[in-house]
Amino acid sequence: MLTAKKKTKVIKDSQIHAKDTGSPEVQVAILTKKITELTGHLKTHKKDNHSRRGLIQMVADRRSHLKYLEVSNKKRYNAIVKKLELK
Repeated sequence: MLTAKKKTKVIKDSQIHAKDTGSPEVQVAILTKKITELTGHLKTHKKDNHSRRGLIQMVADRRSHLKYLEVSNKKRYNAIVKKLELK
């Protein structure tokens, strides 16, 4: 579970300006953090299919945000991919 402290830290690390909370970079960073935590949960609870479904939805959502960012601004896309070490 992503606590409020962890979420604010992720937002501060990836925001573009001081009040940025909804840019694609921030959303991708939050989703990446949630995905890594849920992956750890699923390693111990292999039969938790409901959480697995949520994980697949988050991965698809992150992929669509990255695709939007890649089409709209290639420089910002490359920066966030490099920062989060996604590829």
